[in-house]
Amino acid sequence: MIDIKLIRENPDLVKENIRKKFQDQKLPLVDEVIELDKLNRKTKQEAEELRAEKNRISKTIGALMAQGKKEEAEEVKKKVTEAAGKLAELEEKEIELAKKVKDIMMVIPNIIDPSVPIGKDDSENVEVERFGEPVVPDFEIPYHTDIMESLNGIDLDSARKVAGNGFYYLMGDIARLHSAVISYARDFMINRGFTYCVPPFMIRSNVVTGVMSFAEMESMMYKIEGEDLYLIGTSEHSMIGKFIDTILDEKKLPYTLTSYSPCFRKEKGAHGLEERGVYRIHQFEKQEMVVVCKPEESNMWYDKMWKNTVDLFRSLDIPVRTLECCSGDLADLKVKSVDVEAWSPRQKKYFEVGSCSNLGDAQARRLQIRVNGENGKYFAHTLNNTVVAPPRMLIAFLENNLNADGSVNIPEVLQPYMGGMKKIEKK
Repeated sequence: MIDIKLIRENPDLVKENIRKKFQDQKLPLVDEVIELDKLNRKTKQEAEELRAEKNRISKTIGALMAQGKKEEAEEVKKKVTEAAGKLAELEEKEIELAKKVKDIMMVIPNIIDPSVPIGKDDSENVEVERFGEPVVPDFEIPYHTDIMESLNGIDLDSARKVAGNGFYYLMGDIARLHSAVISYARDFMINRGFTYCVPPFMIRSNVVTGVMSFAEMESMMYKIEGEDLYLIGTSEHSMIGKFIDTILDEKKLPYTLTSYSPCFRKEKGAHGLEERGVYRIHQFEKQEMVVVCKPEESNMWYDKMWKNTVDLFRSLDIPVRTLECCSGDLADLKVKSVDVEAWSPRQKKYFEVGSCSNLGDAQARRLQIRVNGENGKYFAHTLNNTVVAPPRMLIAFLENNLNADGSVNIPEVLQPYMGGMKKIEKK
């Protein structure tokens, strides 16, 4: 959510930003919110003036009664009652207008960074850099679930019976590999100075609307029936929510946190062949990183965060690239975002395994996360990034470490988490 002052003072900038995001249907909202804001401020002023007048004349009642002027005092009482009634109407109108302004403000997209490439959708995202040499072996690489099944590592049929499509049982060495990757990612981030955290896996609606847009919420979140609770789609949700309605000491910034959680997502819509298996599922686990910092430091942390993910994947012998998200592919709260994509030797192309985002002060403004600094209070900046999400990451891991005989190499850094195992082999 952007600052209402920016819309008042520079509506053309806000409209141009909407055009850059190819959301022209939202252009009328700028003028609408300006008019509602004017009316709201006028209503507030009227209420303040009436409140002051009511208080002033109320003070005269006692003096009149003391002077024995009961009739005059009764007349004043009537005026006070009338003023109280009108004030109540104005206060109700004030609440109604404030809600309308906020509802529209929640829909108007955040101002994107000037460096963001302009494009309509993810097909116009821009490759930034490659890390590691993509290799296509001289033997055929099976689909990832076929690799897992050959190692007795997955049971999709039983999962369908128990929970339906989009779920899985991981078994044996593949299940162990899954846990090993999570544990390695946890320690990798701790060694880079991040504080480890296991957050709540459910959050209230005010946190949900604080961390994401309404459209994202509808397409992603599972609601707990009969309660004001939602299952998290990523630990970022509850990690940013940790700071709701707080005033942070500037001297304690930045907060650099790495969190583990299961994630639950509806994943609405039809998906293609390459999104079968464990590519796009309703439940998975993830190691995340979150930073809360000063505005002037957020771009520096943005670069550090995506580099952490690149370094982790390279330590596991997986080639990756970074892809700058274009304006039309950015969620409304994001200022800037980059995807980290891993190389798939089977598909002979890269696919997304993580996303790093700078949200500026949008989440902080919604959740009232403020900083007490030398020059007064201001809203913090928030950032998030995927360290690793094993189900999708396992696809890249298995394909890039597969041998011709069907065994899978375990990189040296991961071996301690696999009990010293150097290969996963067919039983």
